[in-house]
Amino acid sequence: MEFYINPGNGEFAEIRKGEYIDKSGLIAVVNKTIGTERRLSCVSRPRRFGKTFAANLLAAYYDKSCDSSFLFEDLKIASHPGYKEYLNKFNVLYLDMAVFMSEIRNPMDLVPRTRELLVSSVCERLGVEVPANASLPDMLMEFVKKDGDQFVAIIDEWDAPIREPKSTQESQKEYLDFLRGLFKNGPLTKQIFAGVYMTGILPIKKDGSQSPLSDFKEYTMLSPQEFAPYIGYTEDDVKLICEKYSVSYDEMKKWYDGYSLNCKGKTISIYNSNSVMEAAYSGEFDSYWRRTSAVNGLRDYINLDYDGLGKAAEMLLAGLEIPVNIKGFQNDMISFETADDVLTLLIHLGYLTYDSENNTARIPNNEVYSEFADMIRKVTHEETIKRIKESDRLIEAIVSMDSDTVADVIQKVHMSESSMKYYNDEQALRAVIKLAFFTYRDYYIKMEELDSGTGYADIVFLSKKNNNYPTLIVELKYNESEQSGLEQIKRMSYSDVVENYGADVLLVGISYNKNDKTKKHSCVIEKVGD
Repeated sequence: MEFYINPGNGEFAEIRKGEYIDKSGLIAVVNKTIGTERRLSCVSRPRRFGKTFAANLLAAYYDKSCDSSFLFEDLKIASHPGYKEYLNKFNVLYLDMAVFMSEIRNPMDLVPRTRELLVSSVCERLGVEVPANASLPDMLMEFVKKDGDQFVAIIDEWDAPIREPKSTQESQKEYLDFLRGLFKNGPLTKQIFAGVYMTGILPIKKDGSQSPLSDFKEYTMLSPQEFAPYIGYTEDDVKLICEKYSVSYDEMKKWYDGYSLNCKGKTISIYNSNSVMEAAYSGEFDSYWRRTSAVNGLRDYINLDYDGLGKAAEMLLAGLEIPVNIKGFQNDMISFETADDVLTLLIHLGYLTYDSENNTARIPNNEVYSEFADMIRKVTHEETIKRIKESDRLIEAIVSMDSDTVADVIQKVHMSESSMKYYNDEQALRAVIKLAFFTYRDYYIKMEELDSGTGYADIVFLSKKNNNYPTLIVELKYNESEQSGLEQIKRMSYSDVVENYGADVLLVGISYNKNDKTKKHSCVIEKVGD
């Protein structure tokens, strides 16, 4: 943005001309922090989740250099009791740090260049020459004294200097010191700034175990609190979009939902806003992350040499939840010490969603699953490569109706993955089946507990249209025979649900008997119509 002080409302006015989903309630949340001890807010979310839209919304609302009432009069915020209290009442200091980073070659030039431009902008507005050795806080204070109104600072992509590859530890420290000098919440900061809203992908960088910007209140994908409804789209937002564009809400949910965020004790579902709109415009459900830089690092992160990382990726791709310790993460993209640090980064990037009650993570939706599926065959972990081959072998064995090989592969996975304590648990067998089939996305669409009208099939693998593989109906039996699984499929008419799908159908019964000392698994396969 060309103007760093009072940029006007042009950016938000342009947004309003397009398809704008009303997120103006964000203003009421930020307004509660204005002029209080909680005036410093840092809200992080993944790429393509509306960070810049939010920043432009707030700039248009607070900027005293323009009248933005026409942009808000038909939005939800206009009916809020405190709507007009701060409407166009402050000076706005607006910075897009991604733009600054793109314009410099040496990361050590970032802070001097930013300070220089801001001081020059202040002096231009004041109509004075730039003093020698001018201090930015002092110049901002001078501006407030002469103008009479405080600033609201809005910093978009605040973490660009932290996550860009060309940054160094030295440049990061200088940048954090620069921010700390502006926003340390001391007397001078309080006189200059009525509020500060920073948005980016990462939480504030830690210095050891603490943040150098400890006065900021942080709202992240791990703990968004009352900002949760304004990170991406809510279910109500998506229902309106689907109705307007006549697209399937069920498909939209499968592809772009799955981010479960806690807001005041209530769990709400959040969708990737950019992907939802792309799907609505085009009518095609696909991964729209492939068209951004967001996916470039996934393979590199999963390939990092940390114990358990490859296994975690396998379990995630199999559709399982995995435990994650989020406490050691240093809030950057290079300071990793454990697999948990890498997985925590993937949560902030939006590749995983986090369950704060159980401290577990999983892949949220079809869009991200497709990225993992594309990535997994490119990893270099020896154990993962072995598992890929075994999973491919399993699928080929089922397709060729080689029940002995199917039973053998599943048994190997069960013995290698299940601890003795949980080996005889029924849920463990279901998890083992998921792990054994973890490359299924190359060939199939998986559906669990498929309702046939008379019962629920355990797992159904629907053949993708671009191959000649048969559809698989899999029934799991614990302490019963594999034949009883096959009989249940027939008795409950599970195959009727997929009879018009356009592919051959195989019925697969898989069983494990805990009383068998050999821990042997059994399998029977039958083709519908034979």
